[in-house]
Amino acid sequence: MSAGVADLVLDAARTHPHHVALVAGERRSTWGQVNVAVDAAAAGFQNLGLARGNRVALMMSNSPDFVAAYFGALRAGLVAVPVNPTFTSTELDSILEISGARAVVFDRVGASAVRATAAPGLLRIVAGAPAAGESAFASFSGFPRSSEAGEEDLAVLLFTSGTTGRPRGAMLSHRALLASVEQVAAVTDPPAATSDDVVLVVLPLSHIYALNGTLAAAARASATVVLAERFDPFATLDLLRRHHVTNVAGAPSLYAAWADLVESDPDRFRPAFESIRLLLTGAAAMPVAVHERFAAVVGLGIHEGYGLTEAAPGVASTLVVGRPKPGAVGRPFPGVEVLLLDQDGEEVEDGDPGEIMVRGANLFSGYWPDGSGGPDENGWFATGDVAYNDVDGDLVLVGRRKELVIVSGFNVYPREVEDALGAHPDVAEVAVVGVPDPQTGEAVVAFVVPEPGAVPDPEDIMRYAGTRLARFKWPAQVRIVEELPHSDSGKIAKVRLRRDPSGPAA
Repeated sequence: MSAGVADLVLDAARTHPHHVALVAGERRSTWGQVNVAVDAAAAGFQNLGLARGNRVALMMSNSPDFVAAYFGALRAGLVAVPVNPTFTSTELDSILEISGARAVVFDRVGASAVRATAAPGLLRIVAGAPAAGESAFASFSGFPRSSEAGEEDLAVLLFTSGTTGRPRGAMLSHRALLASVEQVAAVTDPPAATSDDVVLVVLPLSHIYALNGTLAAAARASATVVLAERFDPFATLDLLRRHHVTNVAGAPSLYAAWADLVESDPDRFRPAFESIRLLLTGAAAMPVAVHERFAAVVGLGIHEGYGLTEAAPGVASTLVVGRPKPGAVGRPFPGVEVLLLDQDGEEVEDGDPGEIMVRGANLFSGYWPDGSGGPDENGWFATGDVAYNDVDGDLVLVGRRKELVIVSGFNVYPREVEDALGAHPDVAEVAVVGVPDPQTGEAVVAFVVPEPGAVPDPEDIMRYAGTRLARFKWPAQVRIVEELPHSDSGKIAKVRLRRDPSGPAA
C-alpha cells in the first residue's frame, strides 16, 4: 500500500505514464502529466510559505486543477479541506474559522464567496487570472523535496453534519483514506475499477464519495477519469457516449433523471449506456422504485452501497455480493466489521433493526481539533444509522437516529437552515425536517410561524434562503403554520411534523 494518498498518482505515473488519466472538456492529461502537475502544485504551496500540517481549503469545481491541488497539497504534507464550491461566503467563513485554514485555492465557481470572505490573513490562490492580493495556481512550478507522509498524519479535514447545526470536521488520515481504497479494491467480482475503465465523476470532488471512493480508487487502478463540472442529464449522457464510459458512481437523483430521458426517447438516449460495465450509487438511500424503473427503461442494474464521511467512505456494498439488489446495500467490504446494536447496546437478533456500528482501518481519527467523537477504545464507531440484516444476510437501511437530512447525497443540518430562515424579519419560529423525495432521496421542508401581524410570502422566504445557504440546502417547501407542536419540555416535536405535515405549501 502507498505511504501517502498522493503516492497513488505517483504509482499510476510509474506503471501507466502514457495512459489517459483525466478528461475535462477538450483537455486530456496522462497519468505522467498529472504527476508532474501534482509535483508543481506541491512546490507552489511550499514556495508560498505553507508548512507541513497547514490546512488548505479547496473551493473548486470538478477539474484537473482540483486534482492537482488536492494531491499536491497532500504531497507537500499539507491538510486538504475540500469545500463545496457553491457555498456562500458565510458558510465558507465558518469552515475557515473552524479549520484554521491558511490558504484557499478556488476557481470561478467559488470566486465570489472567496473574495467576499472576512477570514483574516487568508492566502487566496486562484486557478485563473488573479486579482490584487491573490496568487495564481497555474504559475506554480518547481519540484518539492520528497515528503514522506506518516500513515496517521492528517490528510483531509472534511466537514460533515452533526445534530447541533455546527459543521464538524472529520479527521481523515492517510491510513484511513488508503485503507478504504484497498478495501474496495479487494472486491474483484466485479472489480470496482481497472486500468481499462473510463470512470465518470459527476458528484462534486468536495464530497468524500467522489474524492476518495471514486477519484482515489481510479488513481489506484490507473483508470481514466472523465470529470463533469456539474450534473446535467443531457450533458452527462453525452459524456457517456463520447468517451465510452464504463463506470458511473452517482446519487439516486442522477439515475432518476436519466430514466426520465431514456423513457422519453429510448432510441436517442439508450445507446449512451452501451459501454457501461458498472453503475454505482451510495451517496444517499436509493428508492426501490428508482432502481426498478431504471432497470426497466435502461436495462441495467445499479449496485448500491452504504458509507459515510467518517469511514472514508466505504462500509458495505452489493459489489461484495456480486449482484445488484434493490432495497439492500449488500455486505461489508473486506476488512470492515459491522455490528447492529439495540438501544441497550446488545447485538440484535437476525432480522431486527439496530444501530450500525463500524470497525476498520478506514475509520477517521475523530472530529477536529481534538479527535473527540471518534471510534471507542475497541475501535467501534456508532454511525447513528439504523439497519437490519435480511434473510440473505444483506444490510437494509431503515433510517437514522440523527435528524440529518440528506439531499442528493449532501448533508443538511436542520438547525443551520432554521438559523438562516429565523433571521428573516417576518419569521417568529421555524422548524426544518426532511421528507422522502423520489428525485433527491430527501427534501427540506420548513415550517414557519409568522411574527404577530406579519404575512410572510413563502416564495420570499425561499429567496431569502438563497442569500444565506447553498442551493441544496434551500427548502423545497415552506409551510406557513399558526404554531409548532412542542413537547412537555418545550422542544419542537419534529416527529409530529413529519407524520402530519399540514399547512399551506409554497
